[in-house]
Amino acid sequence: MPVHWTISHANKLVVAVAKDQVTVSDIEKYFAGMTADGAMAYRKIFEITHTPTALSEENLRALGERVVLYAQHGQIGPVAIVAASDESFNQAQIFAAAATARRPLAIFRELHAARQWLDAQPLPEG
Repeated sequence: MPVHWTISHANKLVVAVAKDQVTVSDIEKYFAGMTADGAMAYRKIFEITHTPTALSEENLRALGERVVLYAQHGQIGPVAIVAASDESFNQAQIFAAAATARRPLAIFRELHAARQWLDAQPLPEG
């Protein structure tokens, strides 16, 4: 599975790491898994540094639009995308431009900086 994630209900945190070739279906499984586990409102780190450019700009925009749809049906939490390579950083920017939901989203080159920023975000209510 190219996208691996863990959910900490105690910390209201999701940490996901994408490696190798990632498809739209892989990201959709991640979205579905978070939804099924009641973690869509949690704070999230999504690390994409070790993924080759597998998703087209069109697919990245479509995934961003899917996030907007999720937001219409409930609270979604802040997300810190870790993209150390130039290629992954560019992909993260395309996704972020399409995922215009009302929630904090930031792109980082280092995991440590992403975690610091995410820890400063408020926990979801409930």
